[in-house]
Amino acid sequence: MRHEGARFLKAGRLIASPESPARARSILAALSDADFRITEPEDHGLEPLMRVHSAAYLEFLQRIHSRWITAFGHDAAVLPNVMAGVQRNHVPESPVGALGYYVGDLAAEIREGTWAASFASAQCAVGAARYMVATGNPAYALCRPPGHHAGAARAMGFCFLNNAAIAAEELRQRFAKVAIVDIDVHCGNGTQSIFYERSDVLTASMHSNPSHYYPFHSGYEDEQGAGEGRGANTNVCYSADVDDAGFLEAFARLTDAVEAFAPEAIVLALGVDALRSDPHGGHHITPDAFVEVAARLRSWGLPTIFVQEGGYDSDELGPTVARVLRVFSDE
Repeated sequence: MRHEGARFLKAGRLIASPESPARARSILAALSDADFRITEPEDHGLEPLMRVHSAAYLEFLQRIHSRWITAFGHDAAVLPNVMAGVQRNHVPESPVGALGYYVGDLAAEIREGTWAASFASAQCAVGAARYMVATGNPAYALCRPPGHHAGAARAMGFCFLNNAAIAAEELRQRFAKVAIVDIDVHCGNGTQSIFYERSDVLTASMHSNPSHYYPFHSGYEDEQGAGEGRGANTNVCYSADVDDAGFLEAFARLTDAVEAFAPEAIVLALGVDALRSDPHGGHHITPDAFVEVAARLRSWGLPTIFVQEGGYDSDELGPTVARVLRVFSDE
């Protein structure tokens, strides 16, 4: 809840981010009944985060807000005006340069509480993974801020720490092969970049065609991994006017990739921003389609955790997440 008041640049206008505390409150309210047991995560420290993110990046996230306001005042938005390109060989000492090095777009404004919230969000993911390993039961991490656009050393797209990747690395301490299955309406480009050259973690994302949709520059179907990771990255793209049938067909294609990979455990990156009522996603999928995805996921019979990604505040947000989880709640 401490990451609040963030803005982002949309079509040339700096507007309030839909990634607000309200979305977490809506989900939490829908899960506050006898079907679910809610616990606060323990503080597992920085070690699980450092399996994914560099120490320098974590230090940047902890310090940049105070550095920025010291240099430019409380009214100065912590957003980059010069962003690093592909060649990122040197971290500038200037806070302006450092911000452009570590922040990849204008949709990841850092606020006073961003580090505290991001750290707590990542602890939710670690806690869910450890709970599932200890008990064999499925677990859900209500992560906010979300994480799947964050790379190993780059924030973007409302994301600062990659919760799904952190959870997958935690599961790798127990399981030889883990699949991250991402059903957010946007490609999990950060997750893809983290594991792109690895063969022990499958990254499988279904999302709106990036030729017309964020993040635009990655998430295409010909991106299949590199080096040892060749074949361990799968993207399935659908059109902006996709219906439930097309959405489920996309998930069927992800299923083929997961079955070929034969993982021992699953991290479902649960973005529900393709939902018809979502104020940000602009797509038309019904809650029933997400419930069917959950039913198919359960049929795999694999140890599973859920990590919340996108999905913005609407009357259907919390109830849809609750319906998805109830598919697993009788285990």
